[in-house]
Amino acid sequence: MAKKPDRRTAMQLIIEQVKQELPIYDPDTFVCGPDNSCIGCPKKLMELLESEVSYWECVLERGDSPDFDDISRFGKMCRNIKRGLVRNNIVTA
Repeated sequence: MAKKPDRRTAMQLIIEQVKQELPIYDPDTFVCGPDNSCIGCPKKLMELLESEVSYWECVLERGDSPDFDDISRFGKMCRNIKRGLVRNNIVTA
């Protein structure tokens, strides 16, 4: 039976997965859609995601550990943002 990661490692794994799957540092995703045809605002979603990733990276570098609720909330936010980006054809499912 595989050992479950601790809370710090779990948060780091989520952050790494977000960086791999979502274009978090791609400047093309920080623009408004053509003809205002967006469903939600991908620019605002990416800004929110970038700020949350930066925040949690700083928290982890300080040596603090997130709570289980923090991990759950962050993971849910990332899933919802990815869903919004898929709706706007910025990423594929």
